[in-house]
Amino acid sequence: MSVTSTNTGTRRNPSAVTEQVDVRGPRFAAWITTAILVAALVVATFSTAAAVVLLAIQTVVFAVSATVGPRRSPYGRIFSTFVAPRLSPVTEREPAAPLRFAQLVGFIFGAAGLVSFLAGVTVLGLVFTGFALFAAFLNAAFGICLGCQIYPLVARFRSPALSASS
Repeated sequence: MSVTSTNTGTRRNPSAVTEQVDVRGPRFAAWITTAILVAALVVATFSTAAAVVLLAIQTVVFAVSATVGPRRSPYGRIFSTFVAPRLSPVTEREPAAPLRFAQLVGFIFGAAGLVSFLAGVTVLGLVFTGFALFAAFLNAAFGICLGCQIYPLVARFRSPALSASS
């Protein structure tokens, strides 16, 4: 069954199935994300408008990362340009598709937080920002990518629909 779904995915977008990235890049990105989201939560105690700006910037980064993938994302480019050349050679890689899905989940939480802040429901905006922060911190500090853990479940539910349409 998984061979069918892999083949279906390969026919649709071969690079999405085979693209691999250095595991250190997404963790680097998660540290930056963590810092920005912590800053947004701290700033929210003084200025909701400033928190909205920080959260909007991070939400745009989530959207770009989900669209173009971790290697070409803003933080991925910073990692590959300034950090990776100073590190030892890559010893471990991971597939990009689950990382893109994780960025999509981050985008959803960021967008929900933005909508909440803009609608004047500050507490809900803080909660959504906190959820995104929790996920980013887990990845940064412990290498646990929640979106990546959820990805196989979502891919499993998508596979029958993709197979039926082929």
